Amino acid sequence: MASWTAGYVADLDYTQGFYRELTPALLAFVAMAHAQAAPDVSGPLTYCELGCGRGFSANLLAAANPHIAFHANDFNPGHIVGARRLARAAGSDNIQFYDHSFAEFLDAPEVPDFDIIALHGIYSWISAENRAVIIEFLRRKLRPGGLVYVSYNCQPGWSLAAPLRHLMALHGQARGGPTAGRIEPALDFIQSLVDVNAGYFRGQPGLVDRLAKLKGQPRNYLAHEYMNDDWTLFYHSDVAHEMSEAKLTFLASAHVLDSIDNITVTPEQGRLLAGIESSAFRETVRDYMIGQQFRRDVFVRGPLLQTSGDVAAAWDQMRVALTSAREDVPEKITVAQGDVALDPAVYGPILDALETGLKTCREVMDAVGTPPGGAAHLRQVIAILIGAGHVQPCLPSPPDETRVRRAEAFNAAVLNQARAHGELQALVSPVIGGGVSLNRFQQLFLLALREGERDPSAFVGAILEAQGQSLVKDGQPLVTSAENQAELKIRYEQFVARDLPVLERLGIA
Repeated sequence: MASWTAGYVADLDYTQGFYRELTPALLAFVAMAHAQAAPDVSGPLTYCELGCGRGFSANLLAAANPHIAFHANDFNPGHIVGARRLARAAGSDNIQFYDHSFAEFLDAPEVPDFDIIALHGIYSWISAENRAVIIEFLRRKLRPGGLVYVSYNCQPGWSLAAPLRHLMALHGQARGGPTAGRIEPALDFIQSLVDVNAGYFRGQPGLVDRLAKLKGQPRNYLAHEYMNDDWTLFYHSDVAHEMSEAKLTFLASAHVLDSIDNITVTPEQGRLLAGIESSAFRETVRDYMIGQQFRRDVFVRGPLLQTSGDVAAAWDQMRVALTSAREDVPEKITVAQGDVALDPAVYGPILDALETGLKTCREVMDAVGTPPGGAAHLRQVIAILIGAGHVQPCLPSPPDETRVRRAEAFNAAVLNQARAHGELQALVSPVIGGGVSLNRFQQLFLLALREGERDPSAFVGAILEAQGQSLVKDGQPLVTSAENQAELKIRYEQFVARDLPVLERLGIA
């Protein structure tokens, strides 16, 4: 493999995912919820994504936030070619892509200082030398008061399965050749160990289930997750120590539920955590309690705690949107400790209020009345709904003409690609300043409505039939054109009844 890759998989493109935690409005919410001053996401800012992959998240966020200047780098020039193509198709003039290494990016004179720097799926998969460059980049380039988002694989949750990854990577290295040709043989070899009753699997029955899940994962994902030369598992305390060298202080998890103790840990565990003064030690102990495998941390350069009055005012003024269909919000959510019930008497009225349109938290309280636990309880309910992905913080101001136009252009570019494939699984909401997940069928139905098709299900059916594709129902492929068309009609009716109102509420439809 060529030296410029530094041992990182470069002959197989990374997946085209949108990662919600990178959204500026969500990062600002995390800071606000922990009484921390944060960059004003409604004003001009600079945002950097290090290791942006194929650039889908960066492109989406640039379209959703035209008032923010985005800069994104990835060392793989193939990724950058595709990222720039999507930016041109969407008419985005507030994003620049670079195919620099981290060291080159650090010294590039055209790269400004930043208010937000994000690293998703990078830190565990690069060498110690590259991590040192990143720390220096953060030290030099992050403005005081700026936020850093970093995700990484962590211990102790990976301790059981780490040997599985090592074996898979080792088999691939021994086999050699293109990465795409290494994955299936590695999985087959590991299955052969299961078949001969190897002690590692015999002593840990859950590993067999994990192997089965791996076999169902996209191969591009497996290549980048499991086949890189560098793969480091961190304890949170390790990362906090490295980040401190860039003058960064841990703020909270961008996975909002992780920071809500009364649903993620038991009362006894919560009391133990509350007695730990050191943030790095406390978060590491929390990971032991919940068996954390993947952390999504937010750090701040120069923490500045807000007064209780400022925090209360910020909560009151925060606009939130229901981003799921009301009937899709379950009555329980699953966290590390198990299922947590969402009391319908508490959550129902709040969801009903948000179903009618965007509201500030104060307007929600005015609509439902002050709950028994007071304003603090309502805020926690909203935080839980945000953490579960059913509610999203909005940008502070309603969409202006520029935000609407830019969102429309990006969404049109994505919907046009849905004619050929379903790789891009999110559209821009100018309301929340972020992305909303939609599968290919939902996108094609929306495309049909935008183009004024009289029979959207027939429109989608014609696209699929021309590509030799058919639907799957109850685990079985539908064979005839009539069967496919009947199923598409059902799905379209569901889309209109359940999904379309959400898209209208979020400024997408």
